[in-house]
Amino acid sequence: MPRPRDDASTADTGNTRTAIQVIDRLVSLLDALAERPEAVSLKDLSQRTGLHPSTAHRILNDLVTARLVDRSEPGTYQLGIRLLELGNLVKARLNVRDAALGPMRELHRTTHQPVNLSIRQGDEIVYIERAVSERSGMQVVRAVGGRAPLHLTSVGKLFLAIDDPRNVRAYATRTGLAGHTRNSLTDPAKLERELALVRARGYARDNEELELGVRCIAAGIRDDAGKLVAGLSISAPSDFLQDDWIDLLCRTAAQISSAIGYDTSDV
Repeated sequence: MPRPRDDASTADTGNTRTAIQVIDRLVSLLDALAERPEAVSLKDLSQRTGLHPSTAHRILNDLVTARLVDRSEPGTYQLGIRLLELGNLVKARLNVRDAALGPMRELHRTTHQPVNLSIRQGDEIVYIERAVSERSGMQVVRAVGGRAPLHLTSVGKLFLAIDDPRNVRAYATRTGLAGHTRNSLTDPAKLERELALVRARGYARDNEELELGVRCIAAGIRDDAGKLVAGLSISAPSDFLQDDWIDLLCRTAAQISSAIGYDTSDV
């Protein structure tokens, strides 16, 4: 007996194939543009990719809208500046992670507490690496890839502290400064005062603002242009975090910054 046809499943499969086909065509156009240092005509791109000119034109228009491709003049295209921006972000993250691994492990061996490497993505920080062991005696709640709001974390405060005050106010309005614990900073004025302390100290604290029973300290990591690209933090049970670790944390962050090109001689 023939098996009944699952129209929904067939439609999903068809949509998936169509999406993959579009991505393949998009990538083929980007590859063709990457092969030439100068702007490339639509006709040339069509020939190089085997795409019909109307199909290539439609996809290129979408890429131009997304700033992944620039239209240098009517009918000619070149790779867009956004690819450089995205590439620099990836480069910075990969370099930071590679440079941080050794110092993070050494800092963990000294403190026996989880050491975290985080970056900013929009209104959140993202944990991209962690040095931890069973000896820390503290359960890791947020694994690598986990996210948390900027205003509730020590690393997030580092990024907010260097931001324009107008952007910080916009962040507060956009997020509502939602809290997770009774210690969370949910008032804009209190957050501003906290960020002033971060700027004065050169490091940031999280006083059980994200999770009850957990406190953190964080120091910034800067790249060769002096831009804050990541934060290094130590997490510990609230009654065990030691101020003696602050100087060690800052030195470790400076060591990582130096490894990715930041000149720390004047710091």
